[in-house]
Amino acid sequence: MSDESDDIKLVMAIIRPDKLADVKTALAEVGAPSLTVTNVSGRGSQPSKKGQWRGEEYTIDLHQKVKIECVVADIPADEVVEAIADAAHTGEKGDGKIFVLPVENAVQVRTGKVGGPAV
Repeated sequence: MSDESDDIKLVMAIIRPDKLADVKTALAEVGAPSLTVTNVSGRGSQPSKKGQWRGEEYTIDLHQKVKIECVVADIPADEVVEAIADAAHTGEKGDGKIFVLPVENAVQVRTGKVGGPAV
């Protein structure tokens, strides 16, 4: 297996669950329809919420989010980041974060393709 990394990037975004459909549409429009979605919970700048159940008060400080992972080689990562940011933006705390990481290599299991063509 040779290292043909062809500038492969992993774009990872943590967003509000209700913005997932908008982000999927935006990614398809820029030509990056392949993605992995995971339900996650976390805490950032979004304030905690207090609630009451059966007379007991509780605090919710871990909010439900969606993590989207999209590996790109033939599409500039900046375009993918911009598409996600525009589609996920509400202007309120808790909109999320986007991270871009280099990918050392990729291998397509079915065909054995390596590097950019595997993506």
